Amino acid sequence: METPLWRPSAARVAAANLTRFMSEAGQRWGVALPDYAALHRWSVEHPEQFWDAMWDFGGIVAERKGNRVLDDGERMPGARFFPEARLNFAENLLRHGTAQGDAIVFWGEDRVKRRLSHAELYAAVSRLAQALKAEGIGPCDRVAGYLPNMPETVIAMLATAALGAVWSSCSPDFGVKGVLDRFGQIEPKALILAEGYYYNGKAFDCLEKGRAILAQLPSVRRAIVVPYTRAAPPLDGLPNAVMFADYIGPYKGTAIAFSRQPFDHPLYIMYSSGTTGVPKCIVHGAGGTLIQHLKEHLLHCDVKAGDRVFYFTTCGWMMWNWLVSGLAAGATLLLYDGSPFHPSGNILFDYADAEGMTLFGTSAKWIDACHKAGLEPMRTHRLASVRTMTSTGSPLAPESFDYVYAKIKEDICLSSISGGTDIVSCFVLGNPIGPVWRGEIQARGLGMAVDVFTDEGRPAPIGEKGELVCTKPFPSMPIGFWNDPEGQRYRAAYFARFPGIWCHGDYAARTPHDGVVIYGRSDAVLNPGGVRIGTAEIYRQVEQVPEVLESLVIGQDWQGDVRVVLFVKLREGVRLDEALVGRINQQIRANASPRHVPAKILQVADIPRTKSGKIVELAVRDIVHGRPIKNAEALANPEALELYRDLPELRS
Repeated sequence: METPLWRPSAARVAAANLTRFMSEAGQRWGVALPDYAALHRWSVEHPEQFWDAMWDFGGIVAERKGNRVLDDGERMPGARFFPEARLNFAENLLRHGTAQGDAIVFWGEDRVKRRLSHAELYAAVSRLAQALKAEGIGPCDRVAGYLPNMPETVIAMLATAALGAVWSSCSPDFGVKGVLDRFGQIEPKALILAEGYYYNGKAFDCLEKGRAILAQLPSVRRAIVVPYTRAAPPLDGLPNAVMFADYIGPYKGTAIAFSRQPFDHPLYIMYSSGTTGVPKCIVHGAGGTLIQHLKEHLLHCDVKAGDRVFYFTTCGWMMWNWLVSGLAAGATLLLYDGSPFHPSGNILFDYADAEGMTLFGTSAKWIDACHKAGLEPMRTHRLASVRTMTSTGSPLAPESFDYVYAKIKEDICLSSISGGTDIVSCFVLGNPIGPVWRGEIQARGLGMAVDVFTDEGRPAPIGEKGELVCTKPFPSMPIGFWNDPEGQRYRAAYFARFPGIWCHGDYAARTPHDGVVIYGRSDAVLNPGGVRIGTAEIYRQVEQVPEVLESLVIGQDWQGDVRVVLFVKLREGVRLDEALVGRINQQIRANASPRHVPAKILQVADIPRTKSGKIVELAVRDIVHGRPIKNAEALANPEALELYRDLPELRS
């Protein structure tokens, strides 16, 4: 008989935020909400009641909430949540501003350790907000950050949001063109940049790239330089530049005059990470981001006041924005910048023990890398405080579920989550009062009418693969795209496939446990002989082969059909021979199907990926077919693409 990998104890269920929410919402609205399934059903059938209850449960601070929760609730896009509300995002994250406990703890690899109390964070935000306001920055102006994941980045975002201005960021490993492709579209008035950063034990300079960026970004009135690897870097060649401490020096940490704006006032501009053209600039609203993140932190991750929340992320990935919202739940943010394997693969587990981490957020690739490296933190670390581990970025393989429970911690809620930059949140994620089943995402998000559709636009039966969709509006839908006044590109991106239905572009299936499995991106799905195969189905098998560190699979147009081509990055010193090819094929054939077996397997030195660690099947597919790559700057390692150009093995 099938059994789950984990079930919460009765005491844990009783203490969960989700249990309290079900009780309070059920009493308020006169409905029976005995379990998660009933709660989810009610949340999508009665969205006005659910989101009204979520506002109150999250304790949202606002000038006014208003009487209306949802206007034009049948239109997507077009629905408006809390149309009468006025609030400020930063005010909600800084509501604990007088407290002395940790608001932020920061580790910069093994070189830098810092901490800020809630009071210190509030004062720093106040000082920077006053300086930016004196610069002439106000509602809807853009402020850009070219920064590591460090305290000043959080301070800068909150100061920007406090004024009603719009924050946008890139991590400092982005090249000049990648930054200009993004910030050049939104024309920020201020650029806040670090003078350098650390990665894998080495210091990297950012000022040379900063000079090149500012030379081509005439909208910037002020460049504010944050010291990190050097205390007093030279500012020559940086127009209108000032050191961070000097910029805020004239101001005291007084009460912040928060600019309260409508619910859908712009908060963030984020960017698509694809390599098929200039990144789309996706605009997210303050109220939708706030209430959605509160829901996910409080209900889906069971974050409580005083918890210590960590996510391994850079400032170029939406998980940074998600992490920072933990302040609204009263949590301490545990920030880390640099390599997660420096000076050893245990650095993040060391961090968890040292700082009492309660939520450990990471990527599926990192978990797999720990598995490949033979790490067994269950033997080397206590991890006593960690209640939840979340994983995203790519599908989490069933074997990685096994590894977490066998080698990391037995009593932990392992929540594979998935959503995206497009919604700055999740469609499918954890359920802290429900079981964890091997290889499955636990639940569809509350208030999210998530389903899987067939090609004909009908709900797919349980177990049948299809397109992940959302059939009703939700608060964190983008306001729109930048410079898309009629909304044509926005509608084309999400609503062209099924009119009036959000089509997310993930290939997925629902499970008998009411969970979800994601098989990869729909546009990367393989189609040999007309049979659709999700790329994750192949990765799950290939990466069980000990010699394989990573893999990437594409469909190559071949003789009027499509053939599956698998690229593998092997352990150092290992060569791909007939025996290894045979073992890879046998692993796939035995555990997936004969149709999944690739026509070609080729060894490569590296796998190209985006800055957030996602492998880029589409870019490799394009380069194999001789098509141009329009946005290689989106990649962390663009030079890896050249390994796939004009391969003689792909001509036969």
